[in-house]
Amino acid sequence: MVRPAECGRVTTVEHAGHGEGEHTSRWPLVTAVGAAALYVGAGLALVGLDLVPAVLPAVLVGGGALGFVGGLAGWFAEAFLVDYWDEREDVYTGGMVLFLVSDVSTFLAGFVYYGFIRIGAWPPTELPPLLGSLVVVNTLILVASSLTLHYGHGALEAGNRRGFLAGLGVTTLLGVVFLGGQALEYYEFVTHEHFTLAGGAFATAFYGLTGLHGLHVTLGVVLLGITLGRALRGSFGPERDTSIRTVSLYWHFVDVVWILLVVVLYVGAVVG
Repeated sequence: MVRPAECGRVTTVEHAGHGEGEHTSRWPLVTAVGAAALYVGAGLALVGLDLVPAVLPAVLVGGGALGFVGGLAGWFAEAFLVDYWDEREDVYTGGMVLFLVSDVSTFLAGFVYYGFIRIGAWPPTELPPLLGSLVVVNTLILVASSLTLHYGHGALEAGNRRGFLAGLGVTTLLGVVFLGGQALEYYEFVTHEHFTLAGGAFATAFYGLTGLHGLHVTLGVVLLGITLGRALRGSFGPERDTSIRTVSLYWHFVDVVWILLVVVLYVGAVVG
């Protein structure tokens, strides 16, 4: 059953096999299983256990990457075509909060690993100049993206559709630019500085933490793209903003983590 919402939008409130306001999806599970397989395969490849068949890490990495990308693609298509996020505000907002709480432990493990490096294997050999203009620009871009998202959400609550679309669109663009800047940084480190993942304990911590953050930013850009697509279709309003609120929580979390990474990894490496 499809019915017009209060502000003139059209939203699907009942799905096949589900009651009004309820929705279940397989894609988050597919995405999570794919990411887990990808991580396990990469870990096995790095550790190189003799008991593990040589082909297993490659299968896990390849299958995990397909599952992760396919899950995100299915999730994107489903969320773009079906307006269900705003039917249960408490569920989706609470779910995002719980996810972020669990995600803190993931990053915390990386920071603890880096702490052990600082205690027992410091200073690293052939450390490239980490703190440069590119890092400063990337940081400013990510901080600015949080500000534009906050502005866009405020404009939505004030009934300013043009300001909302502008803020959300600029935020999505800044997220893409940040990812491009991080890719450029990796290229410079690997090509010109010969600073690779196999360059020692610090290199492992550096690429592990910044790469994990880059994966989160990528997912955030996907979520922003979903909300931007729905916003262009008129799916949001002052009283219908659960998706924006939820994605904002995630994006601000990613921003805070990056600032911590800059302070701990980049500035910390320079001050020794």
